[in-house]
Amino acid sequence: MDSDAALLLEAADFAAFKHRDQRRKDTNSTPYINHPIGVARILSHEGGVTDIKVLQAALLHDTVEDTDTTLEELEAKFGEAVAGIVREVTDDKSLPKQERKRLQVEHAPHCSPQAKLVKLADKLYNLRDLNRCTPVGWNTERVQEYFVWASEVVKGLKGTNSALEGKLEDLFREAFNSDGKATRLYC
Repeated sequence: MDSDAALLLEAADFAAFKHRDQRRKDTNSTPYINHPIGVARILSHEGGVTDIKVLQAALLHDTVEDTDTTLEELEAKFGEAVAGIVREVTDDKSLPKQERKRLQVEHAPHCSPQAKLVKLADKLYNLRDLNRCTPVGWNTERVQEYFVWASEVVKGLKGTNSALEGKLEDLFREAFNSDGKATRLYC
């Protein structure tokens, strides 16, 4: 049987290959692979998650949505459990953006506990990234809209991991004043 380290490295290698030509939308055009690695790190170091399948899914969570990877390919390489988690967190890119966002809010409460963990860490990573540096082409309004939408998704994930939820609550508290209006959200 493969060691946990080998399983994680296999997922990281696969994700790195699949995302090899992609960049984040920040001003530095950070390599995209930093995102799934960061999501897995948040789960492990900040959320206390030790489930290797969840950590593998975190590394692979955007491969189907953003590359030519299929769920069948993930299942053949990483097993049904990992592919199932990725399936749950993958948006259908054939739908309009607003519909995908609406469905994330609607589906969040119904996800498996494992998929909820990946979603929490993904939102935490993305919100921290927005606070660090605004993506190219984003204005204040778009950043605020992302925070508002993310807070709606996170509401549906409550009760999943108190450590991660607490960190998200801190970010939302910093982002919104007592009237619920957005404050300055980014650098």
